Order: sequence, then structure tokens, then C-alpha cells
Amino acid sequence: MKIDFGSQIPIYLQISQSIEDDIIRDIFEEETQIPSTTEVSISYNINPATIAKGFNLLVDEGILYKKRGVGMFVAKNAKNTLIKKQKEHFYEKYVVNLLHEADKLGITIEDIIKMITGGPEYESY
Repeated sequence: MKIDFGSQIPIYLQISQSIEDDIIRDIFEEETQIPSTTEVSISYNINPATIAKGFNLLVDEGILYKKRGVGMFVAKNAKNTLIKKQKEHFYEKYVVNLLHEADKLGITIEDIIKMITGGPEYESY
């Protein structure tokens, strides 16, 4: 789990994002238990309520589920759900902005493809 205490991103969001990344990378597989709030709290010296807030975001999204008295587990299909969510976020954050900037500069879709694929006329980018 990666926590940046100097970041502008609230710690509880960093916790939920880190769990999401670990699910996508198969560190936490579907139907497996994740570390408890106490374990994470002790490891990172973070208030357990902050950790619970991050975990509960994922519960609300159906990514994690609680087994009373046992702990938190990764839900079935969580990885696919997260990949779809992050692809949509990627599109909105990067692709839409890229296309707006390209349009402003008069760069065509074909030029963008050449830049991405490393066409010789774009090696300096």
C-alpha cells in the first residue's frame, strides 16, 4: 500500500485507490481477504477510522464486502468492475483533454496516432 502523507489527496482516498490498484494487479484476488483496519493502522500509523472510511468507499461501490466478525473481502468481479471504472476515468482525464489540445493546435487524429506509434517525423516529441 502506498500512502503519501504530503499529498493533497486525502489519506482515506489514497487507501481506497491503493486497494483498487492491488486488486487490478492481482495482489488481492477475488474472494480473498484484505488486511484489517487494525493491521493497516499499525503498519502506517494511521487512525483506524481513516482506514475504515477508505475501505467503506469500496464497500459502497461493491468492490469489497464485509464478513461479520471475519473481515473485508474482495467481491466477485471486482477486478473487471475496477478496470472498467479506470478505463472510463482514463478516457475522461487523458483522451478528452488530448483531443481538445490537439484540436486547438490543429493536430489531426492521424498525427496523434503517428506520435503514439513513434513515426519518424515525431521522434523529437
